[in-house]
Amino acid sequence: MPFVTAPNVGSPGETLSPAAARRTVLAAQGFADPRPAGPVTRRHLVRAIGRIRLLQLDSVNVAVRAHYAPLFSRLGSYDRALLDDAAWTHSARRPRLLAESWAHEASLVPLADWPLLLSGAKRPGWWSRYGALADREPGLVEDVLTAVKEIGPVGAGTLESVLGGPGTPRPPGASWWQRSQVKRICEYLFGTGQLTTGARVNFQRLYDLPERVLPPEVLARHPADPGESARALIRMAAAALGVATEPDLRDYYRLDAQRSKRAVAELVEAGDLEPVQVRGWRHPAYRHPAARTPRRIAGRALLCPFDPLIWERTRTERIFDFRYRIEIYVPERAREFGYYVFPSLLDDALVARVDLKADRAAGVLRVPGAFAEPGTDIPRVAAELAAELRLMASWLGLDAVWVGSRGSLHAPLQRALS
Repeated sequence: MPFVTAPNVGSPGETLSPAAARRTVLAAQGFADPRPAGPVTRRHLVRAIGRIRLLQLDSVNVAVRAHYAPLFSRLGSYDRALLDDAAWTHSARRPRLLAESWAHEASLVPLADWPLLLSGAKRPGWWSRYGALADREPGLVEDVLTAVKEIGPVGAGTLESVLGGPGTPRPPGASWWQRSQVKRICEYLFGTGQLTTGARVNFQRLYDLPERVLPPEVLARHPADPGESARALIRMAAAALGVATEPDLRDYYRLDAQRSKRAVAELVEAGDLEPVQVRGWRHPAYRHPAARTPRRIAGRALLCPFDPLIWERTRTERIFDFRYRIEIYVPERAREFGYYVFPSLLDDALVARVDLKADRAAGVLRVPGAFAEPGTDIPRVAAELAAELRLMASWLGLDAVWVGSRGSLHAPLQRALS
């Protein structure tokens, strides 16, 4: 079909109010359902990940690693070993469910999605700049692959020692390479799917060959067709977002812009996306046919900065009227809310922000700052937030919650916790 940009595709369709769009989004992300009443099982995990499709990985561990937090937000307290087993261990009784790949960013994704993300539908990641090094030093690529085959799963640091300096074992006939070059080639080979993550130890990625980690049926689908993959990824993004603009859909998996627009057009034509209008949204929107719009949303959650509900900041502002920026890289004196701030979701609104830090040595979940959004019901917000903070502290194995003196909500929150 001829190339058509997504904003001109399809009739305007139904018009949604901002509130209806917001409830649709929250339902798609799993916030319309109650948390499990009993212990969280692998079945609950599979269902939650099946909705949001990916868990972003990040090295920051101020409160909790980013990939654990979205499941806590949706399921409540759960054993983090459930996720570790699903991602990084394999046995006949409990097969691996997830793989690591570049999705939105470095992420855990269902195994079946791994070939789609390596198809060329996505725009190249930052690791692609190391392609010139790979072309210039094919011997280094071969040495890294040989070393991983012989000693993997293995960390980049060990590979740097093996290949980048005398006095340590190395593959027969291998040359000594600069250690920084070894690490760059590891990133490049991971980005292109020639290496994957066999395990993680203390969050360090241990590289392994895909054929030793991924099932044969997944490997057989690689390389996948880029156009077909783009449609599949946009379809999954639409299901995870409920209602979204084309740039929203594109951002979920960081797709190439032209492929995304073409995929949206083709999915609309096939009836797999429904064009809609949302009052107040500047761009046309698209709704997944299975999306539902509950009459109300009830519940609460703390959202880490890398939660898929809020990671696209302009979309967060458009849907929730909530301007959110992560301030990790802002000098302390210039921070408005804090170093690692979790927005607080109550029913269908983002009502507060809490700066969180897990003080593991003291056994305390610290809240240096707590800030209510304008117009919120302060007593109710404080009570619900206090309960959620207690739950998070217990989940993290901490004994207490401590609230500092920053923010409009700190005093009511202190009272609610006492």
